Amino acid sequence: MSTNTASQPKTKGANIAIVTMFFLFAMIAFVTNLAAPFGTIWKNQYDWSGMVGNMMNFLAYLFMGIPAGNLLVKIGYKKTALLAIAIGIFGLFLQVLSSQVGGETDVFAVGGNMVHFNYIIYLAGAFICGFCVCMLNTVVNPMLNNLGGGGNRGNQLIQTGGSCNSLAATLTPLLVGILIGQVTQSTAMTDVLPLLFIAMGVFVLAFLVIWFVNIPEYQQNGVKKVKMSHSPWSFRHTVLGVIGIFFYVGIEVGIPGILIFYLSDSEASGITVNATAVAGAVAAVYWLLMLCGRLVSSVISGKVSSRAQLITVSAVGILLIMAAIFLPSSLRISMPAYSVEDGFSMAQVPMSAALLVLCGLCTSVMWGGIFNLAVEGLGKYTAKASGIFMMMVVGGGVMPLIQEAIAGKIGYLASYWLVVAMLAYLLFYAFIGSRNVNTDIPVGEEEEVENAL
Repeated sequence: MSTNTASQPKTKGANIAIVTMFFLFAMIAFVTNLAAPFGTIWKNQYDWSGMVGNMMNFLAYLFMGIPAGNLLVKIGYKKTALLAIAIGIFGLFLQVLSSQVGGETDVFAVGGNMVHFNYIIYLAGAFICGFCVCMLNTVVNPMLNNLGGGGNRGNQLIQTGGSCNSLAATLTPLLVGILIGQVTQSTAMTDVLPLLFIAMGVFVLAFLVIWFVNIPEYQQNGVKKVKMSHSPWSFRHTVLGVIGIFFYVGIEVGIPGILIFYLSDSEASGITVNATAVAGAVAAVYWLLMLCGRLVSSVISGKVSSRAQLITVSAVGILLIMAAIFLPSSLRISMPAYSVEDGFSMAQVPMSAALLVLCGLCTSVMWGGIFNLAVEGLGKYTAKASGIFMMMVVGGGVMPLIQEAIAGKIGYLASYWLVVAMLAYLLFYAFIGSRNVNTDIPVGEEEEVENAL
């Protein structure tokens, strides 16, 4: 009887921790997905700037990924999460400030255009928000994997958390599209101030919630000083998984990001009325399908392996994107849209856009699958590996920026050949690269104690 009484608080505490991690997963998407639609505002002023805010957001991962992993080891999950949220509040404040500072002061020239001080403040805010989401990602992924005991159950929790992430990602571009409406020469960051204030309020609430919630600390176990004979880089499947994460985030962000620019371009897409609002609504469907895919994966992941899921979605994604590239733009389909003037309606968009949106079902399970496969069998090296993975999330800034450059040269749809190549790598990783060939490396806690002594 005493055993049951003891296990109940433990189970309850684990459930609270799981729900908290789900909430943080949603916040990550909310902050990250502000960058692409905000880019449509700045792109109107600087035609090269569409993906630069997104790039700054993800560039932060390159600098913060490994330090975030080290922080996780030194101060634990809870303090790392609290610090991340505090940094996020400051980053959002800078983006609010960019809407209040006049844009008359020239800072430097880019491509013959003068960049104004308010844009520099916005980019600084996006960069600092990137620090926040990098640290939060470093917390939630290994935490959910540990709470699930690794393996299929660990992946199942990550996919469920990813569903919360996708829900927030679905609402963000839709809300921004509603607030912006049709982008004109007068559209500015002041038009989306309510969304930024909401974001800051949510972050303050999250800080208070995390402060009072008991978060289990898996790294400590009473061992203060540990000498590790190897590192995450010693595992082939982890190294290849790091590359996979780099490409995957580029795929996830690039598909809807370039799609928004494509549909917002009336000449390219053929959408002549409320093109920006339609683009935001269509992109929201992509994130909605990611939500659906993650919900399905959270149900089946207890029985279907991460490898099988990754193989399936990578192959299907390649087929969908190749079909989108080759289909003529004259083929149209009705998709839901929203505008301030007309409310909800059905808009005629290219069939290629619908196929790209369907890729959301494929990308939905990739993050959890790659992470789960790449940390399988790492044991005590998992926390440091998580930091390395977060560093490689910079791919979500680098690859879409490259794709945008390709789109400017050969066209929006042709730029998706880059995505096809990245998906081909993920297919290789699922088949071959994800297998742990370094099982001879000790990874248990008892090895840490022996080394410490």
